[in-house]
Amino acid sequence: MLRFLGKRLLYSIFVVLGVSILIFVIARVIPGNPARLALGERASLEAVEALSEQMHLNEPLYVQYYYWVSDLIKGSLGTSFSTQRPVVTDIKEFFPVTLELVIVAGILQIIFAFILGLMSANYKDKWIDSSIRVMSYIGISVPAFVWAVLFILFFGHIWTVLPVINRLSGGMAPPARVTGMYIFDYLIAGNFAGALDAFAHIFLPSLALAIGHIFQEARILRSSIVDNMGKEFIAVSTGYGIPSNRIMYKYLLKPSAISVVTIAGLDFASTMGNAFLVETIFNWPGLSRYGLVAMLNNDLNSISAVVIIIGLTFTIINIIVDVVIAALDPRVRLGD
Repeated sequence: MLRFLGKRLLYSIFVVLGVSILIFVIARVIPGNPARLALGERASLEAVEALSEQMHLNEPLYVQYYYWVSDLIKGSLGTSFSTQRPVVTDIKEFFPVTLELVIVAGILQIIFAFILGLMSANYKDKWIDSSIRVMSYIGISVPAFVWAVLFILFFGHIWTVLPVINRLSGGMAPPARVTGMYIFDYLIAGNFAGALDAFAHIFLPSLALAIGHIFQEARILRSSIVDNMGKEFIAVSTGYGIPSNRIMYKYLLKPSAISVVTIAGLDFASTMGNAFLVETIFNWPGLSRYGLVAMLNNDLNSISAVVIIIGLTFTIINIIVDVVIAALDPRVRLGD
């Protein structure tokens, strides 16, 4: 397993290097002077030239890349021209907000996907399976932002049992900052009422992000279980008289979950980049909405930082998924 993990980490270094080169090239080849785009059309020529000198835009591309990577390694991502603050400061503020949203969405999608997938497989070709299949078509085809709007309309005006805006109820003080994620910070402080309030506020935007992934992964799990039911090891287990529940949860679920884990990891990583509309609808001050504002304002420093973080997230999640799959299937880590 250590050798397998070492190889994956080595591959990831090249992936991150390739992502950094791609981001740098895209930021430099877009039409227009990056300094002019950052300062706006009304900026004086002297200000544009000064910023170009500061960003090393007058140097060859490989020299610009060297300075850019050096600053990146030092943790210096420049200044955001949207907020007029260091980009690192903005990332520290907005990244935990989106990360908390994505973590809760990931937990919801795993729990409900396995529940629905197991129900659908256990009642194959019966009315429960057909009902879940119909719900899957609807859940997968409707975009996340449409679910967000529907949740706002329903829970904001018809059945007001869950909050639909902001991170906390009015009058509640945010927890002492440890991780920047309210639920975890409240739990660390021992404030369970605050954690429950934060979870109530994050539930609907997380569900809006997760609902399409839930049904997609449920269908994949159902198909994998049904396919593995015809394998010889299941027939042998059945022939030995092993109870069906034990066969399902001990022998059948483990190999069937491999494809779901792979898709769930990619869904988790993609959710971070695709959350901007949901964050905007629910007034959620996260990284995705920050990246959207940066794009509208041609803020290259902020855009580069957001894309790098999303790329690193994909890389880290892929490593975790590979390790989980290797733990589920020894053939992967043994190179078979």
